[in-house]
Amino acid sequence: MGAVGLAALERSDHAQRCGSLVPLATEVLHRPALAPFVVRRLISVTPKHLRDPGPRPNPFLPWDPELAVQALGGSHLVLLNKYPVQRGHVLLISQQWQPQSGWLSPADWQAVAAIASDTPGLWFFNSAAAAGASQPHRHLQLLPRAPGELSCPLAPALEQQLAGAHPGWPWRYQLSRRRGGQAPELEQLYRDQALALGLGSPHTDPMPRHPYNLLFCDDWFMTVRRTREHWAGFSLNALAFAGYLLLTEGSDQAWLEQHGPWRLLEAVAAPRD
Repeated sequence: MGAVGLAALERSDHAQRCGSLVPLATEVLHRPALAPFVVRRLISVTPKHLRDPGPRPNPFLPWDPELAVQALGGSHLVLLNKYPVQRGHVLLISQQWQPQSGWLSPADWQAVAAIASDTPGLWFFNSAAAAGASQPHRHLQLLPRAPGELSCPLAPALEQQLAGAHPGWPWRYQLSRRRGGQAPELEQLYRDQALALGLGSPHTDPMPRHPYNLLFCDDWFMTVRRTREHWAGFSLNALAFAGYLLLTEGSDQAWLEQHGPWRLLEAVAAPRD
């Protein structure tokens, strides 16, 4: 799992004992018709950031020291997700204020590459509230994976697309094969896909023109252009496009079982031209 992943697990034990870490209890719904999506029902009380979309204090300025895993110089910090569904879920935050809705910077990609060189996993980023971001302070997220472990439920379908054996999905996204693990490759993929999706460029646009999600691992990199965050009572961030769905008290399970998860994603992503 890598040094960062192992440190996150060790820190999780301490943070949970002192009450800073509040893992969410869930149960998996076994519905073959919803495969390959993994659908979990939230058993714990719904966290405030899912109940209340209004303004709230910045949890990263200052951050809770009990959740801190590792500092990356003076620019970034690895922090435990306070309300994890998966143990070891970490955030990569900027130590100084940077807007979540702004362009990711070379320093962000250098920090990602430093962690990814040691700890494999599924990375994701929600660019704004309309893309599922619950906090306005810059943060990317990582779900560490063991060597050989599937990065996410939709990874096989993504691999099929990269091999030309899958027709693709009816929304606006870009998918590319990873060729290395260095920051310049990640930054170039990010900028190329943003331009192809009409998000603009940091060279010409002060902010991205549309909300979007990023998902990437050691093998591939994907950007999805978004139009809205909610549908049928589901709050959908980047993980929905990885194949993970969370049922909360406001989710319309009957709608999901009637229409299916693919229709749910189609409802919140920009339609393909």
